[in-house]
Amino acid sequence: MAQFGLIGLAVMGENLALNIERQGFSVAVYNRTAEKTDSFISQRADGKDIVATYSPKELVAALERPRKILLMIKSGAPVDAVIEQLKPLLEEDDIIIDGGNSYYEDTARRSRELQATKVNFIGMGVSGGEIGALLGPSMMPGGNKDAYEVVKPILTKVAAQVEDSPCVTYLGPGCAGHYVKMVHNGIEYGIMQLIAEAYDLLKTGLGFNHQQLHEVFSAWNTTQELNSYLMEITADIFQYIDPQTKNPLVEMILDAAEQKGTGNWTVISAMDLGVPVPTIMTAVNARIMSAYKEERVKASQVFDGVSGRYQGEGFVDKVRDALYCAIACAYAEGMALLKAASQERQYHLNLSEVARIWKGGCIIRAEILKPMQQIFQAQPDLVNLLLAPYFKEAILSRTAAWREVITVATQLNIPVPAMSASLAYFNSYRRDRLPQNLTQAQRDYFGSHTYHRIDQPGTFHTEWTQVDAESLQTGTAD
Repeated sequence: MAQFGLIGLAVMGENLALNIERQGFSVAVYNRTAEKTDSFISQRADGKDIVATYSPKELVAALERPRKILLMIKSGAPVDAVIEQLKPLLEEDDIIIDGGNSYYEDTARRSRELQATKVNFIGMGVSGGEIGALLGPSMMPGGNKDAYEVVKPILTKVAAQVEDSPCVTYLGPGCAGHYVKMVHNGIEYGIMQLIAEAYDLLKTGLGFNHQQLHEVFSAWNTTQELNSYLMEITADIFQYIDPQTKNPLVEMILDAAEQKGTGNWTVISAMDLGVPVPTIMTAVNARIMSAYKEERVKASQVFDGVSGRYQGEGFVDKVRDALYCAIACAYAEGMALLKAASQERQYHLNLSEVARIWKGGCIIRAEILKPMQQIFQAQPDLVNLLLAPYFKEAILSRTAAWREVITVATQLNIPVPAMSASLAYFNSYRRDRLPQNLTQAQRDYFGSHTYHRIDQPGTFHTEWTQVDAESLQTGTAD
């Protein structure tokens, strides 16, 4: 009898199966198409403690109890379909784990539905891509706590290993795991956009070639501030030459970034909870704008584009400092969203543990997560990372460079939307008074929405002016 089951043999599923087996656990696998199963067994799993099955019934029969089945399939309807196939085959205390990028509300629904059947359900975000799945991902499980304890011995060996522990922990009930993974992806959107803007500033604003870009990003990756997986792969990308054209491959790729929805979900949830995430939101908008390729080409023929090159000194270091500040804001926004969601949905998230399990395996793993882990460990009730002395001092010492980089970009007509949004986030957060008193006055003027005063308690409404009867009758009054 196999100790673990896995459904879905795309690359992530295959690599996780190999990872689990390598850690000493026998695995039974099933894929909807038998040809894929046969190919995996013959080409990658030959001689390993992995058994092929060819139906959900056969998979369930091959597993020891309580059965532990990981789904690595496309999110949405396919997950529901497979769960429906498994439900009549499973028994009390068996465990289904959804390891895909499922929408957290779907995970919450599935958790409630399966609770009535006595089958345990875990929604688990998995980050790290193909290599992470094979060598050790970051895993973010939520759902039934007792079920997690059953699979914990397996997950802790399969996960990425960092200096203090494996990159997996129980996060909370219901859909907590998939919610954390969603926010992880939102932060990922933000950081990727910020890196793209830094690349544009150096390439377009300074005229750097790809060898110079490789050297700069490689150097940045050696610093405590910017050392990260995304910085590492960016440096590698600039070195890759397209064998067909002999040009840097990155310059042969269409400038239209795609997305699978997790960034959108993050922004929508943030808006629902009333949490500002402008860096993440702008990163999503930037991908949407990039998709308007034909319109942008036409517009470029009508409007002037980039206006020259920057001639000032020390600009590379200033871009590095601006990038660090903006990335810190992206993490701060994500952590603030997790804190708000945890309170609203009773996830009881430990943000220090979230930072810890992101230190290895996942796409946003970075040196900056180490101080975050320590900060939330010392101050679990901290409302925003920007208030921690570590980040306060680091950002204030770089704010002048941050502002100058955005000013130069504006002068050169180089768009830096996420970097600008992050600075606005920081500048807004540190203001004790914002101009939205005028906004609220306008709302009260045209809609009688009322307002609060700064000098006395209560709710107020003012008749700002008298609208004449004629305008009301003709419909010209707003």
